[in-house]
Amino acid sequence: MNRQSYPLPELPGPANATTHARIAHRVACTEAEGPGKRYALWLQGCPLRCAGCCNPHFLSFTGGHLVTLETLAEEITRAVTEHCLEGITLLGGEPTAQPEAAANLLEHAHSLGLNTLVFSGHTLEELRARQQPALDALLAQTDWLVDGPYDHTQPESIRRFIGSANQRLITLSNRVRADDPRWLGSNTLEIRMKNGTIEVNGFPTASLEALGPWLGKVAGQRQP
Repeated sequence: MNRQSYPLPELPGPANATTHARIAHRVACTEAEGPGKRYALWLQGCPLRCAGCCNPHFLSFTGGHLVTLETLAEEITRAVTEHCLEGITLLGGEPTAQPEAAANLLEHAHSLGLNTLVFSGHTLEELRARQQPALDALLAQTDWLVDGPYDHTQPESIRRFIGSANQRLITLSNRVRADDPRWLGSNTLEIRMKNGTIEVNGFPTASLEALGPWLGKVAGQRQP
């Protein structure tokens, strides 16, 4: 497994971890990032460098946009009403690199009756060993945790939503089922047109490569 770890830098800009998060992307309603309809939030920045990472543009801690937690909480609340959501998913990047903001958002999600799912390139043991109150608070608000680095040499073929076979699905609360059958099956890929831009989320398997010519044709048709 090819994984390197770099020192975690401070988030750039005037962000306060208790009021802002650095965000790479967000989708108000998706069924490709965990069981059921979910609000998905990709946090910007990751100290890991897993070979074959599917979101390399989310690694830099200077990318993305600073968004207030108040704005994100309002979006989540609105999405619950508009889309009848079941849960919220935090991805990245690395969600545990912004633990205060992530814990705050998951706490808000729980107050709305949502379940929570976090993807981390670190193992649960590594996170707990740090003995950081902010990380402990984040884990306390996490119902499902998918942990461990992505390993492109071990593609997952049985479980949905999970990138590689070495990664574990861990149930950390009684709000969700450890044996939820929706974790089994083929991965889902979602394609959206937004403001003339094609957005893709879900696990980018070979199906995305097969769609490449079609996506290029659609993008060309959208050009003025």
